[in-house]
Amino acid sequence: MPKKFAYRGFALDQLQGMSMDEFINLLPSRQRRSLHRGLTPEQRMLLEKIRKTKEAIRKGSNMAIKTHIRDMIVLPEMVGLTILVHNGKEFVSVEIKPGMIGHYLGEFAITNRPVKHGTPGIGASRSSMYVPLK
Repeated sequence: MPKKFAYRGFALDQLQGMSMDEFINLLPSRQRRSLHRGLTPEQRMLLEKIRKTKEAIRKGSNMAIKTHIRDMIVLPEMVGLTILVHNGKEFVSVEIKPGMIGHYLGEFAITNRPVKHGTPGIGASRSSMYVPLK
């Protein structure tokens, strides 16, 4: 039996039914303070775009939202959407799941690639002088 999702003791449908102020009080302090200060104009526009997209999805179209707003906090109304978050080079597809609530969008679009070292080439270091040539 799969475990039912709960955020701080509330189910997803309860979270979606809450007012913004009630939900903000459940968040950790950094996110709570950020939302108490209010949304920036860019975040407001993104939220409006999200609401329009949810309406369009109900009518049958399948849309993804592109955004550069990495500091937007994932809200319960975003669950189920696909948002393309910019990582500095390209847009990374992020499907919003219930476990992401309360995190920032930027956390799911990593900005740096892990370093993968290959074998040293000729002239890469002083020690490569002694690597036999094939």
